[in-house]
Amino acid sequence: MLKINIPGRGEYVLEHLVLDYNGTIALDGELLPGVADRIVNLSKHLNVHVLTADTFGTVRKTLSQLPCTVSVIKAGDREDSEKLDYLRKLNPDNCVAIGNGANDRLMLYHAAIGICVIQQEGSAFSAIKSADVVCNSVIDALDLLMYPSRLIATLRGCSLD
Repeated sequence: MLKINIPGRGEYVLEHLVLDYNGTIALDGELLPGVADRIVNLSKHLNVHVLTADTFGTVRKTLSQLPCTVSVIKAGDREDSEKLDYLRKLNPDNCVAIGNGANDRLMLYHAAIGICVIQQEGSAFSAIKSADVVCNSVIDALDLLMYPSRLIATLRGCSLD
């Protein structure tokens, strides 16, 4: 569990980290450098979940040695809804979500904290609009959770009203 008190927003009690795979923690099906170590470190405080349509068919093999739950969703028109349904089963109030695609927009919007990343694959504008924070890389996004004072500095002083 990770507790973060953000002035103007209140206390967050986070239990789950929900990650998109391709475009977020992986590029062309390959895990980005530095992500594995951060997943291991964050898994000491959060249950880590990876949601993906697995475009390249590599997610299970790539993440097999990491402490995370992998869920492959059906590719198609309902990917955004499937990701939101997964988040709802965990309780969105206890989740931080990280993604970059249009199919991540609903989970970013409904998570207690939604973080959009803009990397080599880019990011859908709908995902950017749905997030609380936008980062240049997944490493920066994961580091916000490893060093919560950075996240507090970004979000403080802004009430949700």
